Amino acid sequence: MKRVFNLLLAAIGFAAGAAFAAPPAPLAQPVTLNVGYVKVGHLASMLFVADELKKLNVEVKPVEFVRYADSRTALLGGSVDVSAVGPGDLAIAASQGSRNLVGLVGVASSPKKLVVRKGVTINDWSDLAGKKIGVAPGSAVWFQFAATMIEKNIPYSTFQEIKVQGAGTAFVQALKRGDIDAFVCWEPFESQVVADGTAYFADKVEYSQSKAVGAELGLIAANRTSLEQKKEAIARFMWVYLQAEKKLAADKAAFADAYSKYTGLPIEVARESVKLITLGGVINAEQAAAQAAAFHKLGVLQRDVSAEVRTLFDDSIARAAR
Repeated sequence: MKRVFNLLLAAIGFAAGAAFAAPPAPLAQPVTLNVGYVKVGHLASMLFVADELKKLNVEVKPVEFVRYADSRTALLGGSVDVSAVGPGDLAIAASQGSRNLVGLVGVASSPKKLVVRKGVTINDWSDLAGKKIGVAPGSAVWFQFAATMIEKNIPYSTFQEIKVQGAGTAFVQALKRGDIDAFVCWEPFESQVVADGTAYFADKVEYSQSKAVGAELGLIAANRTSLEQKKEAIARFMWVYLQAEKKLAADKAAFADAYSKYTGLPIEVARESVKLITLGGVINAEQAAAQAAAFHKLGVLQRDVSAEVRTLFDDSIARAAR
């Protein structure tokens, strides 16, 4: 997998040393970091981590996960040191009585609009009545959608919930078969079906702006023990990741190229998807706590762990890296 990262790095022509200020000094002794990643486009900055960290005497062992939930489990168990997780995973970990997950920085934000199959009319929230909506219960986007409905005083029972299991491709297939009328999902699968003409975005059914959950798409987090024992290596990981993120945020064409290579999706789909995404995290400790309180109100978490979540978000390394 490291070889794949290096080939992709060469293909895009990324050179962090040429684009940014001098990197931090290499570690005196080599350290290995087990880095988890999920192939969603807003994490395309992960492409550039392995080679740049090698220069800093940090060896990366990448571990791929299909879902944020899987990477959260790996982080909690310590099989990876640092990884991307869902923005609500701090609350989930806290509700399980664990303090092993430490949030470091958010990754990106975007507007979220319901994706509707062509031939089905959903112009606003009132049109949800009776429709079959595909959701992934407990996912980051589901939290956004459900919280928005609560804030708008729209009963969740308004529509017919269709639970979709697995990766985003399952949503695409269900929509194309006609099993569902619309879905609450994530990029690049949203833009994929819009780009190929299967679906459209319902512009007035936007669900990323709830006060409780917000627009954050993900979170870079660390295992607590790893953070204590490998803090300098993780600090260097954070520096490299954020520098790559900064470069892609400033160049949509480069972002689309990286997005395509990282996810394996056609460049035309990537170009549509990056139009929606703003790289750079928007979550902080207060927003993470607000999410935890909202999850409790939604009945997802049995108790309110908002106070604990505040202590599980530490962006000091990210602030120093910037």
